[in-house]
Amino acid sequence: MRKLLYFILKIITKKIIKKYRPFIIAITGSVGKTSAKEAIYSVVAKHHQVRKNEKNYNNEIGVPLTVIGANEPGGKSIFKWFKIFIQGLKISYKKPEDFPEMLILEYGADRPGDIDYLLNIVPCDIGVLTAIAPVHLEFFGSLENVFSEKSKIITKLANAHIAVFNGDDSKIKELKNQTKAKVFTYGFNDGNNFRAQDVKISHKNGQPGMSFKLKYDGKTIPVFLPNILGKPQVFACLAAIAVGRVMNINVLDIIENLQSYKAPKGRTNLIEGIKNSTILDDSYNSSPTSASAALEILSEIQIPEGCKRVAVLGDMLELGNYTEQGHQQVGEKAANIGADLLIVVGEKSRDIIRGAIKAGMPEERTAHFNNNHDAGIFVQEKIHQGDIVLIKGSQGARMEQIVKELMAEPMSAEKLLVRQSEEWLKK
Repeated sequence: MRKLLYFILKIITKKIIKKYRPFIIAITGSVGKTSAKEAIYSVVAKHHQVRKNEKNYNNEIGVPLTVIGANEPGGKSIFKWFKIFIQGLKISYKKPEDFPEMLILEYGADRPGDIDYLLNIVPCDIGVLTAIAPVHLEFFGSLENVFSEKSKIITKLANAHIAVFNGDDSKIKELKNQTKAKVFTYGFNDGNNFRAQDVKISHKNGQPGMSFKLKYDGKTIPVFLPNILGKPQVFACLAAIAVGRVMNINVLDIIENLQSYKAPKGRTNLIEGIKNSTILDDSYNSSPTSASAALEILSEIQIPEGCKRVAVLGDMLELGNYTEQGHQQVGEKAANIGADLLIVVGEKSRDIIRGAIKAGMPEERTAHFNNNHDAGIFVQEKIHQGDIVLIKGSQGARMEQIVKELMAEPMSAEKLLVRQSEEWLKK
């Protein structure tokens, strides 16, 4: 039944794309896909009629549903799916008024062949590759296989297309000579077409955000982006700046449009915590790369003298043979940035503590728990006014549950946190 569902969605979606030919921007990578998608949307949506995929609609079901403009029906109702098929067929014959001229789509890849499948259904005009990291190794087997699959969003572009990618990633830089498309790179290092320099967390009118100098085409423009924190979010905005420029949007308009960009839920968002503490909510997902980046942010945020930096980290899943090493590397990072307290949840996360202790963190400043509830109670007892608490873990670790326990206003959870739908809350 599932294979039949995929097949029908594929046929309908290909028919719609072939008939109306919307301009398509597709984003993939191991980390930073959703943030890049949202930043690009912020830049482009004021200039074009645009649709982007929502929620986790980045797979063989979600991408076709985005093209059709439908939501996935709950449960296993054949009747509800039949209604979606009818909706898609109607669109394929008569274009609705609200059908977009442009699609901004995130392409997920959990297994080999996923990017191929999505590109076959919805080929893109601009391909964006954010970063390659040891994520989903359980299914790919090696980092090389991850790179091989995700790089197809660049290597399969034609002459008339545009490739935009992270030029700081040494592996991705190899793609420059492996695509027919015109290439634009972004990052912090020399040699990128769009470069951020002097990147730091700063405050403007009491509002925290990221400031940097944008360098491109021999120009330097100072940029301050409120309410985003950390270099990963700057990478997302650089990707958006690159896409905006290749679409001939004025750079000052791009920067103005990015003022409204907010990091997606669960991605380094500041939330008011109990006891006048602050939560750095990065609970959407985790990998060794993104966890290390989040710990870097934790170290850079200004807090009152005498207050604590607390890291609450859950298991990082789907790392395969890299599981032990990846967790220990994150623990080493927690020690090196000077975390005052390290709390971990889950069996795999024990290696985070092992890595931290090896790097010099005293064992008495660490604690391990088997479940989120107990960890949340422990953190409530330990934090005080002015402390900042980073909370991060893989999707399966459900670390947003701890965020909710520590929020000053837990009734705002549905508005502020990830995975608050009825479907998730039942799990």
